[in-house]
Amino acid sequence: MSTTEQRPVAPSCEPAAVTPSEPAPVPAEVPIPADPGALRALSAQQLPGLARTVRRRLVEICSRSGGHLGPNLGVVELTIALHREFRSPAEPIVFDTGHQAYVHKMLTGRAELDGLRTAGGTAGYPDRSESIHDLVENSHASGSIAWAHGLDRAHRLAGADGCAVAVIGDGALTGGVGLEALNMLGADRGSRTVVVLNDNTRSYAPTVGGIAAHLAALRGGRVRAGDDVFTGLGLTYVGPVDGHDPEALADALVSARRAAAEPTSAGVLVHVLTRKGAGFARAEADAVDHWHATGPFPLEGQPAASTPAPTWTSRLGAAVLAAARADERVIALSAAMVDPVGLSPMQQEMPGRVLDVGIAEQLALDTAAGLSAGGRRPVVSLYATFLNRALDQLLLDVALHGEDVTITLDRAGITGDDGPSHHGIWDLALATTVPGLSLWAPRDAVRLDAAVPAALETSGPSLVRFPKGACPPELPALARLPAGEVLAGDPEAPVDILLVSFGALAPRAVEAAADLAADHGSLNILVLDPVRALPLGDQLLDLASSARAVLTLEDGLAERGIGAALGTRLARRATLAAPGPVLRTLGIDAEFIPHGRREAILAAQGLDASGIAASLRGLLPGS
Repeated sequence: MSTTEQRPVAPSCEPAAVTPSEPAPVPAEVPIPADPGALRALSAQQLPGLARTVRRRLVEICSRSGGHLGPNLGVVELTIALHREFRSPAEPIVFDTGHQAYVHKMLTGRAELDGLRTAGGTAGYPDRSESIHDLVENSHASGSIAWAHGLDRAHRLAGADGCAVAVIGDGALTGGVGLEALNMLGADRGSRTVVVLNDNTRSYAPTVGGIAAHLAALRGGRVRAGDDVFTGLGLTYVGPVDGHDPEALADALVSARRAAAEPTSAGVLVHVLTRKGAGFARAEADAVDHWHATGPFPLEGQPAASTPAPTWTSRLGAAVLAAARADERVIALSAAMVDPVGLSPMQQEMPGRVLDVGIAEQLALDTAAGLSAGGRRPVVSLYATFLNRALDQLLLDVALHGEDVTITLDRAGITGDDGPSHHGIWDLALATTVPGLSLWAPRDAVRLDAAVPAALETSGPSLVRFPKGACPPELPALARLPAGEVLAGDPEAPVDILLVSFGALAPRAVEAAADLAADHGSLNILVLDPVRALPLGDQLLDLASSARAVLTLEDGLAERGIGAALGTRLARRATLAAPGPVLRTLGIDAEFIPHGRREAILAAQGLDASGIAASLRGLLPGS
């Protein structure tokens, strides 16, 4: 097993440049086996050729569908070795995070990844409905060790043989639950859990913190045998091993299985060194994230794609940078996702004012609370789905203490390709339960530009949420009322239907109102954007109370979101003499929604213009 960072060049479908005197050997391709049993029947000499085939297919497939290319290129040899040494599904292999499981899928009967990340096609994460080899979707990082340890405990209690395997990246090991699981595993004598630490020195960006420094010391041979932190916790440490060397991997996993079989074992950790994007020159050369996640892209010789339109993410990054330039108190924080959440421009200009805390959203919120208490104005930038991981900190550390913490939530609402774990549909429901929280859901980029400084100037916790993708054209207000901005209808006339639109679905609301008005010209359908969606102001309640009917629209859970909170507040005003308006809420069903295109999912949920118009018609007499 290698003990240094000097590793041979990985098999390549688009090889990186080498010197003429040291040409990289190119093995003949080997077809992808139909299942793990067929994989185990291959000779060791065939494995480099298989790795080359897998890499070529990964690049071809992701060029069409997009996906997590870089992480999967880095685990080709490792995944092959795992399926040769461990007998999945009897010996479960849990991937953390699940975006590195494309190769696992290809080796378990899904070689073509048919319809990757499209509706009805192969999911971008493990999916139990696809295969008995997919056990844990596990796309919110750091949970794999606990899952594998739990499976191992259950198997031992049932008298079953074999190991349980967790494959966790060094980035995911910065998450608290991963460290908590190592703590428990190290004290469980008799455990047959094997933790494979896929150390590529990165999450999206280079891994941060003391664990990263310790792994660097292990990679560099600067730690004496037995002095590593894993041995100190009670585990058996194997490594470091070259993750692109099939022979070294096989030896290491055999050693791990042997160690796990010892009665006094408290679990084994195999330290594997890999390169993100290995074998694809463009990914390996990308210093930002080695093509961690990509949309469709042209292969060599194909015409380049057109320049993409400005995104919500880039606009948010510009707004935060502008706020930081205007106020030296502004500090930005990221949970291992500086670039994906738009903070790279600020990091480049003000590196000392952007903090990456690793994959640790709870830590990000508590650090922000401390920064606020110390007189700073922290901005925590997350994907909306990952706010769920830090609800306790938002509620009882930030909000309870009234700290001035602004949270920006990228990919809020339906996101599409990444499926149920990545739809950001819970944040509005969470936000309505947090006392003193202010929330902005801008309908376009101009409102996003205004929302960031407004949130920073507001006392207490604030949220600014926006969807994935390109910014839509500006949707100007026709008039301004104390309750918000009027986007359609007559603000001077009595309101028949008040359509309250929160966020980026506003253009659909305007189109739906126009559709209904074309058939019912006498109706005054007032489309209103409250601008600041929370807290619900008395002016909005007064306007809603004056309408005959109210329809709310949001890209979040219908039953627990802002519309539901508005209904609760209106119900408190109702009396027998004045029961108030008919109220209906439009939003996302409370269910786990599979992957697909955002527009198609919104339409299926009745959140396109025609669906909103149908809901408006349902409020009319005789409907």
